Amino acid sequence: MPKQRLPQEKNWYVIHTYSGYEDAVAKNLKQRIESLDMDDKIFNVLVPKEKKIKIKDGKRKVVEEKIYPGYVLVEMIVTDDSWYVVRNTPNVTGFVGAGTTPVPVSKEEIDILKKRMGVEEPQYKIEFEIGDPVKITDGPFKDFDGKVSEIDAEKGKVKVLVNMFGRDTPVELDSLQIKKI
Repeated sequence: MPKQRLPQEKNWYVIHTYSGYEDAVAKNLKQRIESLDMDDKIFNVLVPKEKKIKIKDGKRKVVEEKIYPGYVLVEMIVTDDSWYVVRNTPNVTGFVGAGTTPVPVSKEEIDILKKRMGVEEPQYKIEFEIGDPVKITDGPFKDFDGKVSEIDAEKGKVKVLVNMFGRDTPVELDSLQIKKI
């Protein structure tokens, strides 16, 4: 534990974990807080996640992804005891900070992160423009090349002109089914 006196106030800190163990660390830490009676020093444990849209088997699925894989946020007052409890939770590799001193995350960053996590409807990110040459990566027209002719940003759909039998045929696709070439 650092020798300097840390402010005895509630702040958010970032702990580094082995990747893939974020949820397990959060669960273990919550159990340790309870069993070691640390709820007056450690208040909140958070694994930042957001909803994203993915295409699987030609179907659009909403999945929850970790925003920062390998990291867990902890709201706590850093004391020798609370630092020890967090630091010695299985699969925690340490606090994010300079040397052994945990550095608190700014309130603005936490607010931005909570807002990002609270967005219920995942946003469509269409990074194509009309006229862009693209390759179809999924669906019945997989591996065909074409040109973007229309974009429906609200629905996440794109019309692509595909050359079949010597003529351009419009094909409506999900924006996740194509990539720029």
